[in-house]
Amino acid sequence: MANEWNIGEKKNKGLKKELEKAIIIGVVTPEQSEEQVKEYLDELEFLAYTAGAIVQKRFTQKLQHPDRRTFVRSGKMKEIEQYVESHEEVSLVIFDDDLTGKQTSIIEEMLKVKIVDRSTLILDIFASRAQTAQAKTQVELAQMQYMLPRLRGLWTHLERQRGGIGMRGPGEKEIETDRRIVR
Repeated sequence: MANEWNIGEKKNKGLKKELEKAIIIGVVTPEQSEEQVKEYLDELEFLAYTAGAIVQKRFTQKLQHPDRRTFVRSGKMKEIEQYVESHEEVSLVIFDDDLTGKQTSIIEEMLKVKIVDRSTLILDIFASRAQTAQAKTQVELAQMQYMLPRLRGLWTHLERQRGGIGMRGPGEKEIETDRRIVR
């Protein structure tokens, strides 16, 4: 799992590595000032660079609370979508706050690029820097613990429960199988 979160450098015909182009998104809430959010985005940009991505643009929006579906409101999401479409080199969108599995899948479907949040980015940096078997195992455990509550949003297309012919009962959902594996 530690190697599956490949954020950052892309191979360019196997010769040299090319940094991914990214945009970052932050939300200004009543609990945070615009200056605080700017500082958080500065830090997020540094984290993105550490992971192997270059930030091309920042988007911020003032909200009372994040949108349940897309984290930012539809108008801002449309603006982000237009930017991503007009800048084909952008392959990564990084949110400053944690996203749910459902939010991630909805936004990925809309923007058609890789979507990560701050925690995923930090875990990816740890995974890329882990040297010893113990460190790699600890990072993989942290990634699995982070992903466990997000599995529900990632497997909505496989929600039906079915049993096979000759089976005893309805079987188990794909998400239940994944949860059992992660645990």
